Amino acid sequence: MKKYLLTAITFLVIGFVAATLILLLKGTSMMMLEDQSRFDFEKTVSGLEDISKAHGWSVPTIHNLQKSMEKAGHEVNEIKVFALCNPSHAINILQGDEERVVSSMMPCRVAVYVKADGKTYLSRMNSKLMSKGMNRNVRSTMKSAFVEMEEILSNLVISE
Repeated sequence: MKKYLLTAITFLVIGFVAATLILLLKGTSMMMLEDQSRFDFEKTVSGLEDISKAHGWSVPTIHNLQKSMEKAGHEVNEIKVFALCNPSHAINILQGDEERVVSSMMPCRVAVYVKADGKTYLSRMNSKLMSKGMNRNVRSTMKSAFVEMEEILSNLVISE
């Protein structure tokens, strides 16, 4: 019996350590998604705005972080963060008290930026993964929004 218990505890510890290492090493790449754009920065920015609107999403805000950093005396490569909203998804979260806890992740955000290699990239939160463990309504809504956003971005990114 002691041998069985010791073996079980050993495997539990090994599993915990392995899971922790995976999260530390792969956590960001699982929670955040990044793809290279087929276009330059300006064409990616205008394309994201146009394609989003064509798919029924609104663009309430575009944050120009490069200009914000300039005002603070810092220089960074071009970067804009889009706040994108689809009211048909938003209402599913905003109308319920249980669901409102995730409103801090709304609206959906997509960043367009240039890296040191001179190429333009798009990044966003993996809301499909992030919704796991949330109630069914939130999970379903975030999954639907994720699928639509990936469809929108497929027009801009280099497919693998």
